[in-house]
Amino acid sequence: MAHRLHLVFGGELVDPSRNEFRNVEEIDVVGIFPNYEKAYNAWKAAAQSTVDNAHMRYFIAHLHRLSDEEQSRAATLPVSQ
Repeated sequence: MAHRLHLVFGGELVDPSRNEFRNVEEIDVVGIFPNYEKAYNAWKAAAQSTVDNAHMRYFIAHLHRLSDEEQSRAATLPVSQ
């Protein structure tokens, strides 16, 4: 069975209405998880631990979608030499 990797990360935003980090060097990488359920549980725990800071946000990135995108794009891109 293929793993569907998910990255959980977060940090303090400049403005809670936008997804722009205040300081990218302080992004909290929670981890990479083999399925959505485990990623969701990690996301929820991280988000709940910072509930008192309205500028903190955590996200789940679907890493498997990035690799799928690259594979589909690779068929249409010219080979660079």
